[in-house]
Amino acid sequence: MEFDLPKTVALLVALVVVGTAALVGMGVMATSTVLMMVTPAMLVFGAVCLAIGVKHGEYRAAN
Repeated sequence: MEFDLPKTVALLVALVVVGTAALVGMGVMATSTVLMMVTPAMLVFGAVCLAIGVKHGEYRAAN
């Protein structure tokens, strides 16, 4: 399976949605806290890790 931008973004969003749904469903913290603090943090962290991973892959492919 080749990953392009739409597939990659869809997978990242799907992972965040599953994580958010799990946290809301378990009831470990208030829903407003999950939606206002945890979900944006998951998106930012995922995007940063994705960018680092892409750059590392480009480095590995070039060397």
